[in-house]
Amino acid sequence: MNTAFFPERVRVSTGSAIVIGLMKGRIDAKPTTVYLLMCRNKKCSANCSFCPQAKESRGRGDMLSRVTWPPFPTKQVVDSLESATKSGLMKRVCIQSLNYPEAFDDVLLLVREIRSKVSVPISVSCKPFDRQKMRMWTDAGVNRISVALDAATEQIFDRVKGRNVGGPYLWHRQRKALKEAVEVFGEGSVSTHLIVGLGETEKEICETIQWCVDSGVYPGLFAFTPIPGTRLEKSSPPSLSSYRRVQLAHYFLTHKENRFENMAFDSGGCIIGFGASKERLLEAIGSGEPFLTSGCPGCNRPYYNERPGRPLYNYPRQLLPEEIEEAKRVLGF
Repeated sequence: MNTAFFPERVRVSTGSAIVIGLMKGRIDAKPTTVYLLMCRNKKCSANCSFCPQAKESRGRGDMLSRVTWPPFPTKQVVDSLESATKSGLMKRVCIQSLNYPEAFDDVLLLVREIRSKVSVPISVSCKPFDRQKMRMWTDAGVNRISVALDAATEQIFDRVKGRNVGGPYLWHRQRKALKEAVEVFGEGSVSTHLIVGLGETEKEICETIQWCVDSGVYPGLFAFTPIPGTRLEKSSPPSLSSYRRVQLAHYFLTHKENRFENMAFDSGGCIIGFGASKERLLEAIGSGEPFLTSGCPGCNRPYYNERPGRPLYNYPRQLLPEEIEEAKRVLGF
């Protein structure tokens, strides 16, 4: 018996809501993707230590990372998407789904509603689903899927989102789901999230980036952000220098210009060699591309893990000349 009901409301990230006309406000960097979050009265059934949506979190129910997500009627959101897409303001829709029993059907119905009005690429970020369900999403119009690893190692995974915190996720199951997603969606159409600053070494996260590349999965980088009410609220974000090194390594690994095995690390696991000439490193840094938001095509995710007035971990737009010079300085060039 199908008990699915059309989701009457959906949450929209504040920046997206402003750009597509659901709210008024000023934003420094306009999102080029519309970010949606499935709306429900309860929190997620998972218990990720960094997330305000975790079942044991005391964080705000309208937040994901640093971003607030006010709810709107679904029909209104879809109509606004139609207008924004026609005007060229939006390049993609990204649907974020919490872990709850009706999640698959809710996303399926929302995707069908969007595709009935708008011809736009759609990504879904979700818990693992089997091949049959993923194929139902592709048939409905989803062209990319993301299943989050978040952690660089199994030990950290268990500690921050797995068995050690009462979470439903298993390291081997997440990795298996990513490989199965590649079989359904195709190589280059599957993403994952990796959070820098959960206690891993730079060597460990680079090794996991390489695993993703070899598996046909694109890893999007996030900087750990302490959020009030979460288990990790008193932890610190990664240093900017460490994050920049990982970003530069990510650039070379995901562009397949180099491999993890050709990089060099010190005894503490810090990157001391990228496996590229100094000239090529300076060329990459000078382009600014390694420091842009990494994710699905058309995703710039403005200020997702940055604090106002602080340095940007992921730039949502092309870097200014002085920002490139600062990146060189931080990286020691």
